[in-house]
Amino acid sequence: MEIANRTLTVDVIAALRYWPDVIWGGQKHPPNPVDLTVLPPFFNEVLLELPWWNRDWKVRDIEPGLPLEIESDHHSHPSRFTEVSVPGTVGSSAGEVLPFVAKVGFAGDQLLRFQAKIGDVILGPAVAPAGQLEPHPFARMLTGLMDLRGIPVKAMAMETAQSMSTIHMLRRGRHNPEPLLTQEIAKVLGMSEGDVRVIAGLDDGSTR
Repeated sequence: MEIANRTLTVDVIAALRYWPDVIWGGQKHPPNPVDLTVLPPFFNEVLLELPWWNRDWKVRDIEPGLPLEIESDHHSHPSRFTEVSVPGTVGSSAGEVLPFVAKVGFAGDQLLRFQAKIGDVILGPAVAPAGQLEPHPFARMLTGLMDLRGIPVKAMAMETAQSMSTIHMLRRGRHNPEPLLTQEIAKVLGMSEGDVRVIAGLDDGSTR
């Protein structure tokens, strides 16, 4: 599920960017207060756009999410955008409560994507539990290709001049592949660089 082409209000942007533990000069400096109560209505409004969404369930409480500034050369994204996973809860009129997390990507005041998970229900591509960051989709493909070809982590690390921990993070989805790394991985896998870049979500595989 991805909902884009929506303009975010100043208050929603401020709430998405809010993080209570700002570190400056080695010391914590609480930022100016931000009204986080604008986020549940925003999330509920977006969810209501889904024809199959159960309107009996509504986002209630939320907690600040750690906003990350992402550099990207993906053809469908700006060169820099903000991504944040906002945890909270949803509840029904019957009193049921489930964990909730919304993953929001935006650049300026434009929403780039919105994904949500409620309990064990996945709204959009997701494999991590509600409240946890999603692993990069490249992880499953890399793991499968390495296993199919019988390439151990140690060999991939040596051939790509990376540490074994980096390869493990790639396989677990905790590290997003960069263009130069995908080039090296493609050589080890015996695949074209363009194909690996597409799998990594870096571009459309066209020749530059």
